[in-house]
Amino acid sequence: MSPRLPDPPPGYRAIPPRLNIAREAIGNIDTRSLGHRTAFVWDGGRLSYRDLEARVDRLGHGLAARGIVRGMHVLVIMHNCHEFAEAVLALFKLGAVPVLVNSLSGAEELRYVADHSEAAAAIVVAGRDDALQSAGCTLPSGVVVARGSPGGGAVAYEALIEGAPEGPLAAADTAADEPAFIVYTSGTTGRPKGIVHAHRWIVALGDSNRYRVPVQADDRALATGEWSFISALGHNVLFPLRNGVTGVILEERPTPENVLATVDRHRVTLLYSVATVYRRILAIDGVERQYDLSSLRGCNATGEALEAATWQDFRDRIGCDIWEHYGLSEMQMVMGQGPLLPVRPGSVGIPMPETTAAVMDDDHRRVPDGELGHLVIASDNPGFFLGYHKDPEKTGEVVHDGWYHTGDLAFCDADGFFWIAGRSDDCFKSRGILISPYEVENALRQYPGIAEACVVPLADREIGNRIRAVCVLREGHARRRGLADDVRSHVRGRIAPYKVPHVVEFVDSLPKSAVGKILRRELAS
Repeated sequence: MSPRLPDPPPGYRAIPPRLNIAREAIGNIDTRSLGHRTAFVWDGGRLSYRDLEARVDRLGHGLAARGIVRGMHVLVIMHNCHEFAEAVLALFKLGAVPVLVNSLSGAEELRYVADHSEAAAAIVVAGRDDALQSAGCTLPSGVVVARGSPGGGAVAYEALIEGAPEGPLAAADTAADEPAFIVYTSGTTGRPKGIVHAHRWIVALGDSNRYRVPVQADDRALATGEWSFISALGHNVLFPLRNGVTGVILEERPTPENVLATVDRHRVTLLYSVATVYRRILAIDGVERQYDLSSLRGCNATGEALEAATWQDFRDRIGCDIWEHYGLSEMQMVMGQGPLLPVRPGSVGIPMPETTAAVMDDDHRRVPDGELGHLVIASDNPGFFLGYHKDPEKTGEVVHDGWYHTGDLAFCDADGFFWIAGRSDDCFKSRGILISPYEVENALRQYPGIAEACVVPLADREIGNRIRAVCVLREGHARRRGLADDVRSHVRGRIAPYKVPHVVEFVDSLPKSAVGKILRRELAS
């Protein structure tokens, strides 16, 4: 019998017509008996749920006094910190729309996002106010600066809280399908797109998250990505709050060492990251003996393929599963694996209840099990975005005929598990045969000395493209004569001969995005 998930609990994804994300995340603290419970903890500090609620309300009062109103777009530009969480919650309460911007964005991107989003104000961490000013951003309702001395007419974040009246701030009576926040894509293939999500997102995706990995009372969740990315915002901030557990904050840019040290110090139970981070952890010789990781009951991976070899190595050495799940900025969780099902390594799992996914050919016809095709998701799902801000044409390109077209190639096995072959624009042909980089990379990483691998096309007049593998060696392994031939021989025994890389190169590091994903196009260019 094929494995199947249990039925979801009563009320699963029941979305009321009126809904506010802040009220859903930190409302009814007393009736939920959360007052003294830790909402956030970080090196050197913590906030209880009651303290968090009080700071959010005072900040909301202060923002309202400065003219921040329902429907107004407000830039939020911060690294992960408790002020980030307070800012977005206060804006949600007011019915304003946070526009989440990566804290490392350059002047050109800041100027574009500020103009394109029609932002009227900004809440930033110190230093980013100077970047906004240098970028020439016009923000008529001003700038609020945390952790620094504001200049140029900006106001200090803490002064705004300290000068605000005490007392509760009523959450705006927003509709479930009213715009709640906007996240901007990284813009690696053109101008960033503004992805608009509604307040219903917190229930539609929050319930899926809670169902996939059922909550335990002592859970402490940590995501390694910046909260300007929707996955990290959900798993590290809004979902833990809605579930009444603790979010652990890593303020620094993640490295294998500071991630593991944070897990050790703060007894993290659920870790959310990308496959590259797990591979970099495993590349550290004896890492399992250097940190106490016994608190982990499960790790989660999304954003890029987690091959079976990495899953098995992590399971053997660290002692817990990595549960892979699949989602996009347009819909955070589509399908996944978790403790309710035995893990099928290499697969992204099965669709969440009330979520429909399919694999189709170029003519939008479903393909048989095991056959590669285009991954699509039924577009009537309440977890989906409302559209791209000011870009109905682009929205129509990906949402049509009742489906959202992901741009990923995949296949579904006979048991309903989905397997991602890669982005359709990352796959390429060699000798007329379609090559999936993910499959080749999985075979490469099974070589004992390889920590990371990226496969890209190398233009060739005779065969169209040669297969080029760019690899990073594990700690303690050195480059040597004949190593590339050894790697090719190793791979030849695991995949079809026509998929074996023609070229194997070794580098010290691979280019990565702000969330740690390998920037394949930089190697292919």
